[in-house]
Amino acid sequence: MEHTASDIDALVREEKRLTAAESHSEAWAEGLSAGIEPDIIAEAALETAFGEMLRASGETAALALLDRMREKVIEGAFEPCQVRH
Repeated sequence: MEHTASDIDALVREEKRLTAAESHSEAWAEGLSAGIEPDIIAEAALETAFGEMLRASGETAALALLDRMREKVIEGAFEPCQVRH
């Protein structure tokens, strides 16, 4: 079975997402171990992420990401049984 360029791009993107999720999970665990409250870790992570999005891709892309994340929260995508890593 041959993979199309689109298939390969999707596989690469998913591998990058998994690597990023693992890195963030490790950083989260380190913050908790240091005694930092989850809400402080979350706020710092979001501020960093949106700051980087603004610098790299601009306001429209950052706002689009914010909209997608809001919809995921509403849909319950971050409930413990739904979170994927």
